[in-house]
Amino acid sequence: MKNRREITVREVMRDQVTEVDGGIDVMEAMRVMKRAGSTSLIVKRRHDDDEYGMILFSDIAKQVIGKDRAPERVNVFEIMAKPVISVRPQMSIRHCARLFEQFGISHAPVVENDAIIGIVSYYLLALGGLDLD
Repeated sequence: MKNRREITVREVMRDQVTEVDGGIDVMEAMRVMKRAGSTSLIVKRRHDDDEYGMILFSDIAKQVIGKDRAPERVNVFEIMAKPVISVRPQMSIRHCARLFEQFGISHAPVVENDAIIGIVSYYLLALGGLDLD
């Protein structure tokens, strides 16, 4: 087996993270996602002792569109995941992929010094794990 350097989450994460308030409606969240070119949003903490939340476009598809609910009448806090599992930027992508599989998740915020510095997904892990050169 070839000795390879472990690729870390920091190397593959998306460092442009968009945060929204949980009180906005899903229609506005979709507008924010479109402007940001993202399929996920971090939901801000309400206070220092609160936890971050996350909403994925797949959550909107399953819980709003698929259930024929009006996106302008559903608030983000109603369908977001909270609390969310976060990962460290030093974690290897191999371990991150295993964590995703174990907990049935596809995205996670990357946290350093109690602040979100990025987001990682299965897609980014797969790209980071491929030697395309």
